[in-house]
Amino acid sequence: MEKEDLKILAQNLANPQGEKGIEIGEMMNATNIGMTLESIKTLLIEDNEHILEIGHGNAAHVKSILNKAKNLKYTGIDISETMHKEAQRFNEDIKNQAEFILYEGKILPFEEKTFDKIFTVNTVYFWKEPVKFLNEIYRILKDNGTFVLTFAQRNFMESLPFTKYGFILYSTSEMEEMVSKSHFKRMKVSEKSELVKSKAENETIRRIYTVLTIKK
Repeated sequence: MEKEDLKILAQNLANPQGEKGIEIGEMMNATNIGMTLESIKTLLIEDNEHILEIGHGNAAHVKSILNKAKNLKYTGIDISETMHKEAQRFNEDIKNQAEFILYEGKILPFEEKTFDKIFTVNTVYFWKEPVKFLNEIYRILKDNGTFVLTFAQRNFMESLPFTKYGFILYSTSEMEEMVSKSHFKRMKVSEKSELVKSKAENETIRRIYTVLTIKK
């Protein structure tokens, strides 16, 4: 891919827009589904819980969350108006259980201790003030709640041609250090790998990623 194409891809991975954004959203859902399902499994969802996903993309996976237990409520929040509309379209039939909120990416528009479980997959590269944002997540998580933060590791991400355009990359140890600067007190680290199709080169590559289970 040419430099300008890589820049457009990077911009749409951060904030999908328009027809190209819809296409990228579908691709992201397909390539991230392994990481997403692993994150959902790690949450250990139980009956009657309220789940928040930060950066839901097209949200084609939400039904798999709501099938995990009884009487669940899902809230998804995203900075992309395109993904917000796509998520509503995909989940029209479960709107009594799933809501989608558009926001500006810094302040989470919820009361303190609202959610039992919070997770986010492949969004941390775009957080402008990560420690402040972690403290926002801490604020809205219940005292006995769980936050799962999942991201692809720096060494893997550096091998992708588009990540030089607007991505902030982290190793596992760098991410642990950043979380330790926030209000969160405890975390458990799990490293995983999977085979995925490259977004830029259309070839199969092995992705190494980290799942952090974080508690107050």
